[in-house]
Amino acid sequence: MIEDNKDQKNRKPAVPYDEDNYTHNIRKDNERKLDRRSFMKMMVGAAGVFAVSTLPWGAIAAKHLAAGDKRTYPKNKITALSDIPVGEAVEFAYPGEHDSALLVRLEEGTFKAYQNACTHLKCPVFWSKEEGELVCPCHHGLFDVHTGKPVAGPPKRPLPEIELAVERGTVYATGVKRYEA
Repeated sequence: MIEDNKDQKNRKPAVPYDEDNYTHNIRKDNERKLDRRSFMKMMVGAAGVFAVSTLPWGAIAAKHLAAGDKRTYPKNKITALSDIPVGEAVEFAYPGEHDSALLVRLEEGTFKAYQNACTHLKCPVFWSKEEGELVCPCHHGLFDVHTGKPVAGPPKRPLPEIELAVERGTVYATGVKRYEA
């Protein structure tokens, strides 16, 4: 018995297949269904499909930019002149019911209105009467109330300005000015 154990320890394990190499466990008939070349062809094809799928949106954008902004906006009542004292602000929705905007009465007869989503990360913008600026509290962005342009913080683009009209003691929103770079 001791000799049998000794023989088993000295014996090399047998390879279950005729091949004595490291590929004996790969089935050659089904070796690879997706090799590198096929994978790259598939990826180029997918990139092409994604590129072609964006063409309609690009065409719409190009048409919009080439023809100019001829959108029509509704005329919406914001507030009565008697309801907004000089130096105060009023929030309203324009041009859609989910688009928040801010109207500021700077002086007697002088109003400015902007969409109040910061141009950095769309945080709400608030009127600071004490500082005389529009403030984005998320990243300390500041906007000039007269132009809507950023004066501090990470925002790089001005706030979209709402066009206004004052008729018979009421302030109306009439449109959104086109962004000029």
